[in-house]
Amino acid sequence: MSLTDSVQNKQPGVITCKAAVAWGPGKPMMIEEVELSPPQSMEIRVKVVCTSLCRSDVTAWLSQAQASIYPRIFGHEASGIVESVGEGVTEFVEGDHVLTLFTGECMSCRHCTSGKSNICQVLGLKRDGVMHGDQKTRFSIKGKPVYHYCAVSSFSEYTVVHSGCVVKVSPIAPLDKICLLSCGAAAGLGAAWKVANISEGSKVVIFGLGTVGLSVAQGAKMRGASQIIGVDMMQEKCEKAKAFGVTDFLNPKDTDEPIPQVINRLTGGGADYAFECIGDTGMVTTALQSCCDGWGLTVTLGVPKQKPEVTVHFGLLLNGRTLTGSLFGGWKPKSEIPSLVEMYLKKEIELDDLITHTLPFEDINTAFDLMKNGTCLRCVIHMPAIEGFPMAGN
Repeated sequence: MSLTDSVQNKQPGVITCKAAVAWGPGKPMMIEEVELSPPQSMEIRVKVVCTSLCRSDVTAWLSQAQASIYPRIFGHEASGIVESVGEGVTEFVEGDHVLTLFTGECMSCRHCTSGKSNICQVLGLKRDGVMHGDQKTRFSIKGKPVYHYCAVSSFSEYTVVHSGCVVKVSPIAPLDKICLLSCGAAAGLGAAWKVANISEGSKVVIFGLGTVGLSVAQGAKMRGASQIIGVDMMQEKCEKAKAFGVTDFLNPKDTDEPIPQVINRLTGGGADYAFECIGDTGMVTTALQSCCDGWGLTVTLGVPKQKPEVTVHFGLLLNGRTLTGSLFGGWKPKSEIPSLVEMYLKKEIELDDLITHTLPFEDINTAFDLMKNGTCLRCVIHMPAIEGFPMAGN
């Protein structure tokens, strides 16, 4: 299907496209022909150009917690081009370059208007495999529903998203790079700037040096932190971590001393800010123990793979330490993500070095293997070129 065909056809219909369909938890993706419905009221249909694999995709895919929501199309960190728009959409037109958003912004609910939160009550994170509007799917195979992931499902040549869960970006921004701002890179930068609001001269510790953790380090460096300790069990991450601002690399396998004690000694009493970027609730406790009394702040960003409950001794809180969570780095998705794209275009933030692998769509299972094995930060998947749509980076 070409862009010209879409523009000429003012009433978009069902299209057939290829998608990577997961048929069960942990099962390899199968490239299938799927039917995709036209965008409904306040929705748009997007030609996906690039989509990067996020750790939360892998965690959800491996989890048995939602075994009933299959077959399913994962993916949420993506860039693309508007193919068609549904009734009531005035913000977008065919041909606009966009980033998908796994959590939206309606601009009118209590949270959106509060100035205190980015947890939209209308277009918040969807975990049940259907769309926000009619609670149905847009994908199907032979008339049977194929479920969504985060109401995005970008591991498909085309997808349908709510117009409040997508943001228009500059047409000169390279789509194969800025897709990282749909989740991971933005989440890390926001945790450092908006959630923790790191102050100049402060001491920071980061647990987990993946895309999110390195983005926290980048944000801390830009805020003038005097010490940035990176904790990770993969020694090969040390060099890249230091390029992103880490001053001290700590591998827990290299010491028999409890990590909080090591942090306490290195910082002279505990870190001002600790960030848990792994998705391990036990490590949340470790991070809180690594903070200083009085004002130490721990921010948790990771999605737990198991045991979602956090265990904390009340004495840590009584002595003035604070634990808080961060969704998408506290950014208001539609209002604030475009500013990060502009920062990237001005070379004020680094994204390129977070991309360790690029693969064609048909090799998507290789991308999952790389992420499972811990051998990549971000793998950007390039979708097949289609007549009328520019290639990634153009």
